[in-house]
Amino acid sequence: MKLDPRIVSIEPKKLIGVSMTMSLVNNRTQELWKTFMLRRREINNRLNEEFISLQVYDELYFNSFDPAREFEKWAAVEVSSASIIPGGLSEFRVPEGEYAVFDYKGMPGNPAIFEQIYGVWLPASGYKLDLRPHFEVLGPDYKSGSPESEEEIWIPVVKKE
Repeated sequence: MKLDPRIVSIEPKKLIGVSMTMSLVNNRTQELWKTFMLRRREINNRLNEEFISLQVYDELYFNSFDPAREFEKWAAVEVSSASIIPGGLSEFRVPEGEYAVFDYKGMPGNPAIFEQIYGVWLPASGYKLDLRPHFEVLGPDYKSGSPESEEEIWIPVVKKE
């Protein structure tokens, strides 16, 4: 598997969605997305038709692998303004910064791609992880449960000193 990400610098993004605390052992992703998809049409100021699957990890999360370690996961969409937030949904702001963006085609949630990114590409790159959210952009070619699915994996990075 050859990884050839593009490095993208983003401005802050405004998202509206729902979040849950979970771990890899207690994975509540299906429940999260089911909850969000029932409410998505209430969001009127979407910037596009893409969905954002976002993870917020604490500063120790990547120090040693622990599948029971909890993180916050969001199901969301990007909006032009967060001035009107439907009841039961919340706003999340992604701060500006650089991201390594990987175009991925294959089974969604495949741990092998993340093992390659974190275990092979990142140590060999001139970058290290930054303490900002990680996210996936699920566009029109995303197909849940299909090996033909396509998505973008966004990993927050900063140049190594």
